[in-house]
Amino acid sequence: MPLWGTGSSAPSTAAEGSAAGGDGAARSSSGGGGAAVIRSLLPTRRRLRLDPPSKLFFPYEPGKQVRSAVKIKNISKSHVAFKFQTTAPKSCFMRPPGGILAPGESIIATVFKFVEHPENNEKPLDQKCKVKFKIVSLKVKGPMEYVPELFDEQKDQVAVEQILRVVFLDAERQTPQMDKLKRQLAEAEAALEARKKPPEDTGPRIVGEGLVIDEWKERRERYLARQQIEGVDSA
Repeated sequence: MPLWGTGSSAPSTAAEGSAAGGDGAARSSSGGGGAAVIRSLLPTRRRLRLDPPSKLFFPYEPGKQVRSAVKIKNISKSHVAFKFQTTAPKSCFMRPPGGILAPGESIIATVFKFVEHPENNEKPLDQKCKVKFKIVSLKVKGPMEYVPELFDEQKDQVAVEQILRVVFLDAERQTPQMDKLKRQLAEAEAALEARKKPPEDTGPRIVGEGLVIDEWKERRERYLARQQIEGVDSA
């Protein structure tokens, strides 16, 4: 089994949305290990929808760090935490590495990867990439701050949403996959820049009041200055 980037073994699949008989079987199991085995055999209702659904497309540029993107949408009726894992944490990273999505909310995550040069005179796009990415999810009670420890505290409720395979694209060839990747990366960058901007003013009424106050202060300062000048002249 591959070693995933969190430093722990792959989490068990949660039995959310399974049939009543399956839930009963899971509850009736007294041992923690037995319950985990039963849950892993039961079907899991997806909490997240991914686009692309099962692949991460990267432009093939050996010796460079390249980017891919995946849109993650919460299709459940509850808040859901998600987290990326990878078999190559030293050469790959994700932005954001995890987060919490409200029902219906979506985000485009950017995945960074360093592309090695081909070995044994392989054709560039024929080399197979052994790196894999995994997205896991966890149902949470409501809006809260995301911390990776959530997944450690509730391991038996963590579901594997998808294992994503790496696919290289010819960086100089225009294809539907490459066009879509560029659009998603542009959207991700725009969203990141929007989050960096300072909050806007609370409203035009307050701004107007501030301007009136500033103008009143200026008039009063001019009035006091004239009074001082007149006082000096009269003296």
